[in-house]
Amino acid sequence: MNHPETSSAWPGVAGQGHDWIAARVPHQGTMCLLDRVLNASPDAIRCAATSHRAAHHPMRQHGRLGAACGVEYAAQAMALHGALQAEQRGLPRPRRGLLVSVRGVTLHVARLDDVAGEITVMAQCEAESVDLCQYAFALHAGERPLVEGRATVMLDVSGPDSP
Repeated sequence: MNHPETSSAWPGVAGQGHDWIAARVPHQGTMCLLDRVLNASPDAIRCAATSHRAAHHPMRQHGRLGAACGVEYAAQAMALHGALQAEQRGLPRPRRGLLVSVRGVTLHVARLDDVAGEITVMAQCEAESVDLCQYAFALHAGERPLVEGRATVMLDVSGPDSP
C-alpha cells in the first residue's frame, strides 16, 4: 500500500487533534480512538493513535486489546476521510456510515495493548461511488506491521436514529 505524501494535500488537516477528529466521526469520548491526523489527501489518510495503551480502553476484554480491534481504528480513519472528502467538495458530511465488508485481514500481532509506541493508521481509498467506498487499510508501529486488510463502507445509511 502506498503512503500519502508526507505533506497534507488538504491544507490545515495535518496535525489536527482528537477534538477536531471527534467533531467529524460518529464516535465520541474514549471511543474516538484516533489522536491526530498525520496527513490526508483525496485518496488517503494517515492518523496516529496512542489509545491502544489506555488501561480503560472501551474495547478491552479480559485486560487486553486484541489485534482485531485494529479494524475499528481503521474504520474511524475511513469515517474521518469520508467526512474530509465531503468538506473538501462543499457537501454535507455523511450522517452515518456502515462497514459492510471486511476482507483479507491479516493480524501480524495477537494484541495491540502491548505495542509500546504510537500506532499509525492508514486508509487508502481504492474505489468510490456515490454511496460506497472501498479502502485498503494498515496499522503499523514504526515499520512493524500490526493489522492490514480491505473494507467497504456504505455512506449515509438511514436508520431509526438517523437525523
